[in-house]
Parts: sequence; C-alpha cells; structure tokens
Amino acid sequence: MSTDRISRLRNVRPWGGELVDIDIDADGLIAAIRPAASDPATDDGAEDGRGLLALPGLVNAHAHVDKSWWGRPWESYGGDRGTDGRIRHERARREELGIPGLEGTGNVLAEFVKHGTTAIRTHVDVDLGLGLRGIEVVREALDAYGDAIRAEIIAFPQDGVLRRPGVLELLVEAAKSGVEHIGGLDPAGIDRDPVGQIDAILGIAAEYGTGVDIHLHDPAELGAFQFDLILDRTESLGLAPGAVNIAHGFAIAEVDASRRHDLLARMGGLGVTMTTVAPLRLPQLPLHELDAAGVRFAFGTDGIRDLWSPYGTGDLLGIAWQFARASSQVRDEDLLRVVQLATRDGGAFAGLPQHDITVGSRADIVLMDAENPMDALVRTPARQLVLGAGRVLHRA
Repeated sequence: MSTDRISRLRNVRPWGGELVDIDIDADGLIAAIRPAASDPATDDGAEDGRGLLALPGLVNAHAHVDKSWWGRPWESYGGDRGTDGRIRHERARREELGIPGLEGTGNVLAEFVKHGTTAIRTHVDVDLGLGLRGIEVVREALDAYGDAIRAEIIAFPQDGVLRRPGVLELLVEAAKSGVEHIGGLDPAGIDRDPVGQIDAILGIAAEYGTGVDIHLHDPAELGAFQFDLILDRTESLGLAPGAVNIAHGFAIAEVDASRRHDLLARMGGLGVTMTTVAPLRLPQLPLHELDAAGVRFAFGTDGIRDLWSPYGTGDLLGIAWQFARASSQVRDEDLLRVVQLATRDGGAFAGLPQHDITVGSRADIVLMDAENPMDALVRTPARQLVLGAGRVLHRA
C-alpha cells in the first residue's frame, strides 16, 4: 500500500458530472470542490484524474475478513452442505490453514482496497476455541492502514450462542473490548431457541451500547417470525435507529406481499436495517419496497475463498452488479440507486453518516474509466485510483 497523501485531485467527474478539482486537507477530508482549472499550477501533492469518473469509496457492509485462505494454494471444497455442516467443516480445518491469521486477513483487505472498498463492517468469529483471538488479528491487520480504511467489527458467534455454554460471556467480553456490534446466527435454526438468543444478544447491546448484526438464514415464515421477535425486542429496549441490522434475511423476500409490507413498515419505523450478499440461488431483497418503507440496506461480499465457498473476488461493485442483474434492474434510475447503496448510502454501516464527494466528507474516492455510475455498474471496470482519507490505497 502506498503511503502517499494527495492534497488535490484534479480533473475528475464526481457521479459523472462536470470536471472538478478536489482539495483535501491534512485530516483527509474534502476541503473544497471547484471547477477544474484550465491551466493548473504545479502542485507536488496533486494527482491528475484524467477526466475519470469519481465515486465515493465502496462500502463492504457484510464481510468475514478473518477466515479466508486467499493467498494460499487452492483448497478443494469439502465437508457437509448446509449452515451447520459448513460450521463443523470450518472448525475442523481452520487451525491447519492458519485461520484466523494476519497474512490471510491482510490478503483479503488488500483485495478489498484494490477493488475500491474504503469502509468495512466485518464479522469476526468468537467461540470457545478461539476466544477473542480473531478480533485481535483483524485489529492488527487493520492497523496497517491507519486511518485510510474505516472499519467496524462484529463479534460473531459462528458456532451458536446458547447451544455453546460460555459464548455469551465471550460476547460480553468482546463488547467490553470495544467491538462496535454483537452478532447472532439463526436463533431458531442453530440455537433452537429464537426468543432466548434474540433476548440475549440484544440485551448485551442495550447494556454495553453496541449495535447488533444478526445472520438470519431461516426461510419464509420461520424467518419472518424471527423478524417479529427482533423488532419486538428492539422496540421494548428502545434501541436507536440503525442499532440493529439483519443480514441475509431471505425470508423477507419469501413471505407474501401483505406480510412483507407489514414487516418492512415496522422495520422502517424502528430503524432496523438490512445487508445482503445478493445470493443467486435465492430471491433478492425488494429494492423499491425497502426504499418505500424507509428501510436502509447495503451490500457485502460475505466470505471470499474460505471454507464455506471457493467463490469471491473482493469486488463489492461486483456484488452490486449481481444484485442488479438478479433483480432485473435495467432503468437508469434503478442502476444509479444500486450504485448509491454500494457507496454513498452504505457509509452509515461503517460509522460514516456522511460519505459522499462533498465538502466535509472523508476523501474516500474511487476513479474508474466509465461514462457514468450506471456504466460503471454494468461493466465493473478496473479501479484506476483508490483514495482512503486522502491516502493512496491503490493505483492501477
């Protein structure tokens, strides 16, 4: 990673608009945006953007940076299918592959930034075999980037919460250590106690001031029932808007329209959000219905090249493309909306309520050779320059 800081980014087109020059202050914030100078003065801290499209940094709102074998020799897919089968397979082989490890985590982060990601929300496994070691590894890997990457960590009980006595205590310890969120996993499908798990993890969040980010794969009405429980507990505990996120949440796309409408209306009212990795084998989250209900959502890569799946490149824009294509989005306004979700509107999922190419925002900027955001989405061109807080993370 370069350590270069840029004080001015010249000749770029934010969101495909007119050419501008962007001034960046010593804190890595956008200080000014002005029409591009026709005869710019020599400036050693300036970078010529060559008229490229400029977008805010991509936000990966659902990652697993602790568990990839990226950079190692190819690993053949093995073990049993299904969530519990993948959990068992991972537990059996992770130590052999050095998971969690600083090198593997660093390799994943490098792939993210190469593809334009500047902000991350990542799950990190916490269980009786690992304790909090994975969190320590991820924090060390992130430290290499200083302030150039904005990241939040979720203490993720991958192996279950209530079915493994002692995990709740580890989650409390993680909350005390400063993680931003407490995770959960299929309260019905894994723990067989949806009320117990949801009460426990949201209770920790209420006591220690963290967020909650819960994996919910359980389908259809079983999943919708757990949505109800999460919403009930969010309301009774008075958790703030944005404090609770439901990841995956396939059930919302599988129940009937009336049931979905009621759930989304309640989610919007309570500020419960969603994240998706746009899985091809399942119905996609309904873009227009979520927007109409005021339910914020964002994209994530999930795990890449890990013991769950050999797939994944680290390109968050590729996930946005997958969502748009699988959702049959073709109109300009809808393609633009998908790009906004992957960039500007995803910022809040990593602690960046202002995340745009605007004065006062962090200078998290991605340059691409594309006509406009819609063109960038459908072609996913190489990222030519990636800035994080004004620092060069990647240059093609």
